[in-house]
Amino acid sequence: MSPRSQLSRRDFTRYSIAGGMVSAAGLSHASEPATKGSIDAHVHVWTPDVKKYPLDSKFTIESMQPKSFTPEELLSLCRPAGVDRVVLIQMSFYGFDNSYMLDTIVKYPGTFSGVGIVDHHSPKLEETMKELGKGGVRGYRIHAHGNDATDWTNDEGMGRLWRIANKNGWAVCPLINPTDLPAIEKLCRQYPGTRVVIDHFARIGISGTIDEKQLDTLCGLARFPDVHVKTSAFYALGKKKAPYDDLLPMIHRLVDAYSPSRLMWATDCPYQVQDGHQYEDSIALIRDRADFLSPSEKKQILQGTAERVFFS
Repeated sequence: MSPRSQLSRRDFTRYSIAGGMVSAAGLSHASEPATKGSIDAHVHVWTPDVKKYPLDSKFTIESMQPKSFTPEELLSLCRPAGVDRVVLIQMSFYGFDNSYMLDTIVKYPGTFSGVGIVDHHSPKLEETMKELGKGGVRGYRIHAHGNDATDWTNDEGMGRLWRIANKNGWAVCPLINPTDLPAIEKLCRQYPGTRVVIDHFARIGISGTIDEKQLDTLCGLARFPDVHVKTSAFYALGKKKAPYDDLLPMIHRLVDAYSPSRLMWATDCPYQVQDGHQYEDSIALIRDRADFLSPSEKKQILQGTAERVFFS
């Protein structure tokens, strides 16, 4: 990582106000070509073929929006941006049935890795996770589904999931809100050595503004060496408008806390390409506009970290 001064909370505020200057600096890289070999570390795919791949009982065909987002549709978007590998996140439409994701991994050898969803209360949890691991799954998503994640810290099934993931070198991938960060901290203390990948900055900024105290808490988790963060879902955070320069101060803080070796870029497609948002704008924020990153640091965030965690 190249030398840089640490970005304090005071600097963060000043840097945020100077967003126009950040944007202007980023434009100096606008002519750079797409970073070949990049990895999109968070994408969902699904098919309109609900006969072959039935939906979970909680969902209907009408709830699938868009109706289709297949690997072919995804690759038509990501390959022109220099992205040739993708981490698939099991789509909630299918519940615990990871079949469509597994079949996609098989159909495109070397292109996809997977993050599955399992029932952590199942008596066959370890057997299920090992079978998914054979199919290319390298992480397991956990989601509180609107409840407080505090319950996870006393849940034996959740504890088993963390222990099994640790034993096999797989990642636990929490989809959480900022208020859940203390629960993740406690789990990291309970199960040291378990690889953790926090989705979408822990949704800091989803309200429209970046809360510095929440960001302090997320940065504080960097003291656990196995915690990683996805710099992702730019369309949903802060001003929610390209080119997303208002998120650069938060990314800078995380770079200083975690180093690029524990950060990974992702789009959260297909949501990144809806409502006027573009795929290219997402990768461009790191590739072209984050002028505080060296070329090697950009490559680490765009490729190296996800490669180590999900493709090794």
